Amino acid sequence: MPTAERLIAATRTLRQAVTGLGFAAPVSHVYNPLEYAMRPHHAYLRRYATGPRRVIFLGMNPGPFGMAQTGVPFGEVARVRDWLGIEEAVGQPPAVNPKRPIQGFACPRTEVSGTRLWGAIEAHFGKPERFFAGHFVANYCPLVFMEESGRNCTPDKLPGPEREPLFAACDRFLLDLARILEPEWVIGVGAFAARRAEDCLGDRGIRVGQILHPSPANPRANRDWEGEVRRQLSAMGLCSG
Repeated sequence: MPTAERLIAATRTLRQAVTGLGFAAPVSHVYNPLEYAMRPHHAYLRRYATGPRRVIFLGMNPGPFGMAQTGVPFGEVARVRDWLGIEEAVGQPPAVNPKRPIQGFACPRTEVSGTRLWGAIEAHFGKPERFFAGHFVANYCPLVFMEESGRNCTPDKLPGPEREPLFAACDRFLLDLARILEPEWVIGVGAFAARRAEDCLGDRGIRVGQILHPSPANPRANRDWEGEVRRQLSAMGLCSG
């Protein structure tokens, strides 16, 4: 089976595993872009997950104006459409928070984390094909959690009884991702993703690293995020064309 189809099968298993999990207040709405944004997500996998990849960059979970809208990790609309060359129809979650509508590729909001991550990749590699020849970008958790106000909730802040079955499903997906793409490195984009990668993969001969998360909520990321990440990757021997 082609690599992309194996990954699609793994994401289908993940989607089924997290469907129906319960989350209590303050979480009021949960979006799963593997369901309603399946078409662009599958297009991303079929175009860019075509074989083993030396390095996987692993994010935490979708952002409300990134993967939640486009189905692509860190998927800020303009970068996905104009650089990655992906634009597909996007549906709707079963229950929509009016403070966080799903507008797909018509979303006018910018995902700063996605702009920074994909912008730095484009600046360094030029063309997507050069980057994806040896790299891939994925998320650990596929779900978006939000409060009634629209405020984002991150998976690490969930209470233990809610976190444990979610993390069990996401861990299984991460193991599948590593088996399929056979990486030498998994780089956590932020501390949470690095910890999950270390816990899941650290004893499997896969090297785990960490880079600064590009979120504007992180003061360090608002100074010289790209320069700091370049230095972090250089220290791992990974900042090369």
